[in-house]
Amino acid sequence: MKKIILIFLILITIISCSKDEQVPEENNNLFSQNALVVGYLPSWRFDLNEKIEYCKITHLNLAFANPDSNGNLIMPDISSVVSKAKKDNPNIKICISIGGGALTTEQATNWSNLMGSSENRTNIISKTVEYVLKNNLDGVDVDLEWENVTSGYSDFVIDLNDELDKHSKIITAALPGTTKYTNITSNALQVFDFIHIMAYDFKGPWKPTDAGQHSSYSNAEQSINFWMNSVGISGKKLTLGVPFYGYDFTNSSNVTAFTFSSMVLSNTSFADIDKVGSKFYNGRTTIRSKVKLASNKVNGVMIWELGQDSGLYDSFSEYSLLKTIHKEYSKLGVKTTNLCID
Repeated sequence: MKKIILIFLILITIISCSKDEQVPEENNNLFSQNALVVGYLPSWRFDLNEKIEYCKITHLNLAFANPDSNGNLIMPDISSVVSKAKKDNPNIKICISIGGGALTTEQATNWSNLMGSSENRTNIISKTVEYVLKNNLDGVDVDLEWENVTSGYSDFVIDLNDELDKHSKIITAALPGTTKYTNITSNALQVFDFIHIMAYDFKGPWKPTDAGQHSSYSNAEQSINFWMNSVGISGKKLTLGVPFYGYDFTNSSNVTAFTFSSMVLSNTSFADIDKVGSKFYNGRTTIRSKVKLASNKVNGVMIWELGQDSGLYDSFSEYSLLKTIHKEYSKLGVKTTNLCID
């Protein structure tokens, strides 16, 4: 009889352990049971369209469209990307991202002029909304940065939001980690459905002798704290930006960017660290930590950019940072798309 009881207890223990492996990691501080995973895909990566796992992201921002002097948005054809993304993930939200961090002089001038007067704003807003409707998109992401956030910016986004609302479309923005531009008013900030915090580029080629991590865990904490507590934006409107790239400070006279993919390709052991020599980036361990931080504080994560990931140009998909994000959210018991097995 004792043997039977012992065997029964052992079986119960085995079953319990097996079940425990299926239970999401306990996280009593979850911000929400759901999270956004926002990925940027720039036009120069459209050739990767067939390899992007759209089932792992909730929102896709196609970058970057910029206007000519008459307000017409200039952008390579996006139809195949939109078609593939919505086929793979029927619930995905796709936005056209306007602006970008590196505008030409002509582009910057066009933006300044088009946002600078009521008549010009009406013109570009009309053409932007027309572009969204024509291409079956879900909204607009505004990624104008630094000196290109001119005095007309706030009126532009407020008026653009009014027109997008008429068609039940969203408006989002990408904004720096710890800077609120002077030309962005509180009213303008409030119209954004989501603000994607660019919690990266704290170091880079603009200060070539100041080598170091451009997107640390501490930078992520500081950025969330800034937007929530200093600016006063609810965590429901925020996503934490994470980089799929790094900076190489080996040559202080020529600091260059590199992709996470290139690090894995050179040595798979580099996938889980953040520094190799004078190269600084985010490996899988740090990305997992940032996902946990986001799950406790804000409404999701944002990625710049999908085409820099491992497994797209090479065979090392098991080291993918997008897969890492997807798995970590699943482990924490947070729903993103409910698609993709791994």
